[in-house]
Amino acid sequence: MDVARHRQALRRYALSLTRNPDHAEDLVQDSVVRALAGARTWREGGDLRRWLMTILHNAHASRRRREKIELAVREAMDGGGSGWCLPPQLARVDLGETMAALASLPPDQRLVLTLVAIDGLSYREAANGLGIPVGTLMSRLARARDALRRATEHTAGDVPDDGRPRLRLVR
Repeated sequence: MDVARHRQALRRYALSLTRNPDHAEDLVQDSVVRALAGARTWREGGDLRRWLMTILHNAHASRRRREKIELAVREAMDGGGSGWCLPPQLARVDLGETMAALASLPPDQRLVLTLVAIDGLSYREAANGLGIPVGTLMSRLARARDALRRATEHTAGDVPDDGRPRLRLVR
């Protein structure tokens, strides 16, 4: 598998997608890393250039989705101009609870959740990396997400529908 032979074509395509030379180079590097990591999924005799272009395109689409989500989260965290925002202590407490819950998961569940949710690998990439079937990975991931959700779940009265925390009377 001679990936280097197609590097210029990958750069041109990445540049057409990103319109930024630095972002294009990052995208090519990411695509080559993904291609090498998933080399066993390439069918011998197939069109290597098409396979690499598909990886690059999917990596670009994943980045765009992630950027949109991050932008929406930043806008939501800014309070959307409503004049109020949540205190930073709540985020730290939530993060601490989430990290503790993640650490308490069984190792196989913690690993698949980390690979997919934090490292951003696709189900197929994570399954190939672990040497397990995709269905097994999806099952472990579902159980891990459910356990994490249950461990970090807040009571319904903690935060009303408008997102603002309710004040409680302490006696």
